[in-house]
Amino acid sequence: MRQNRKNKRFIYLISPNKIKNEEFYIKLNQVLSSKKISFFQLRLKKENIKKQIYISKKIKKICKKYHVKFLINDDPLLAKKVGADGCHLGQNDMNILIARKILRNKIIGVTCHNSINLAKKAYEDGADYLAFGAFYSSKTKKTKYKANLKILRLAKKLTNIPIVAIGGINEANYKKLLLNKANFLAISGYIWSNKKLNPKEAINKLV
Repeated sequence: MRQNRKNKRFIYLISPNKIKNEEFYIKLNQVLSSKKISFFQLRLKKENIKKQIYISKKIKKICKKYHVKFLINDDPLLAKKVGADGCHLGQNDMNILIARKILRNKIIGVTCHNSINLAKKAYEDGADYLAFGAFYSSKTKKTKYKANLKILRLAKKLTNIPIVAIGGINEANYKKLLLNKANFLAISGYIWSNKKLNPKEAINKLV
């Protein structure tokens, strides 16, 4: 999992909670064509497995077209089944050591909330990146843990693997996270649920 040295592809894009129709794929093409995105994570908590497989296959093709790594949230078995580039694990998901046996050398990232101890454990267990948050309040997901900028600096002293910041990130606050050593910014609601900007306009505001 390499970080672009110039950090032009600093966005880790997460899907909306629901993908309702084919229009989504048109918007995804437009957003990924910005060349600002390194990773796209499919996060569909309430969708059945058959629909997730169908959606995954369509998204995988679009991600490949724009050289974006395609990750599955929570489910290493689904990630393997659809040939994704890896998966993201929350603290209540499958243990990373078991997931590694399933996915081998694929990308596995781990949620560390606001805990340097969780980060140490994930790093020791072989995580490819560490995700911290939420840094700001978010409408996409209930904010149970609040992270601050100090955790980014502590994580950088711990390891040189990439650090992902998540939670309520938008055009007004994203630069502060990059200046405090976050390698990638996980963004969802600002792109997909923005009441003022369409997805293409929203992504273009992040420069």
